[in-house]
Amino acid sequence: MKRILIDTNAYAAFKRDDAAAVKTLQIPEYIGINVVVLGELFSGFKGGSKELQNKSELEQFLDSPRVEVVLVDEETAEFYAKIYWDLKKKGKPIPTNDMWVAASAMRHGLSLFTYDEHFNNIDGLILYR
Repeated sequence: MKRILIDTNAYAAFKRDDAAAVKTLQIPEYIGINVVVLGELFSGFKGGSKELQNKSELEQFLDSPRVEVVLVDEETAEFYAKIYWDLKKKGKPIPTNDMWVAASAMRHGLSLFTYDEHFNNIDGLILYR
């Protein structure tokens, strides 16, 4: 059973009707979306001219029985701390929000669907491509 967590750019590619993203999201039986990703999406919507339409489309996406909002908890914070220090030791920092997304994927045993290459630097993170 394929279980994934989607990054902001994966959702954006899906909404742009990117054929690869659409096809990729048809496969998993479970699609998680982290609250951090929701925050990034809402921020982008607020800065655009189609805020209400974008929010409505996101709500439709979230209403799918295959989609679940993934919350951040204490165990997620432990994964975040490990990711932070591992990347710091490597000298390969990534944006804070992306560390939270990766921590959520790892905490819940999900593969991460993203287009950002810097996630390759996180030991133990499984990427869904």
